[in-house]
Amino acid sequence: MFRDRREAGRVLAGMLTEYRDLPDVIVLGLPRGGVPVAFEVAVALQAPLDVMIVRKLGVPGHEELAMGAIASGGVQIINDEIVRYAGITAAVVASVAADERMELVRRERTYRGERAPLAVEGRIAILIDDGLATGSTMRAAVTALRAMRPARIVAAVPVAPLDTCTALQADADEVVCAMTPSPFYGVGQWYDDFAQTTDGQVRDLLEKAATASIDLKSGTA
Repeated sequence: MFRDRREAGRVLAGMLTEYRDLPDVIVLGLPRGGVPVAFEVAVALQAPLDVMIVRKLGVPGHEELAMGAIASGGVQIINDEIVRYAGITAAVVASVAADERMELVRRERTYRGERAPLAVEGRIAILIDDGLATGSTMRAAVTALRAMRPARIVAAVPVAPLDTCTALQADADEVVCAMTPSPFYGVGQWYDDFAQTTDGQVRDLLEKAATASIDLKSGTA
């Protein structure tokens, strides 16, 4: 088990050392829980940090069960199997997606403020979350990133089911899963501290990473 997301990030960073100090690497955290993990990876690799905003589409009444996800750029992924199993209509899917799209826009404004998103085209993008269950949110993020034309997409998480990590290899160029326990139960089961990450914490980590990046460019750190 990981003590918390910061420790999980340091463990994950140890599996990504081949990307340390490369000038074309960027680290992208999935808010909110993926950002503390991504911050540790960015610090260890000395790479810039940004967020990749993705919202899960939860089944009404069972919101922890993802029936799909949306991401910046108009990307939407639907898990047809879950939609059929739960008897969810197209109108319900559209309604949930509309609500989550409003939250997606709010988060972009809240987290970045006036800072522009990092340039992705032609770069190695390491996409990080605090764990995967079905993988739908990560797949949406990978799909959105493809439209930005990166040179390579690395999907990296501290913990996930083995079958989810294997399936994700069809989407990302590389998949790094630090732990693939069986039985899996859920992401939070593998953290001693899995308290919800706040918007303020995400914003503070992004600001701290941005300042560190400036210092590195100027040679003062």
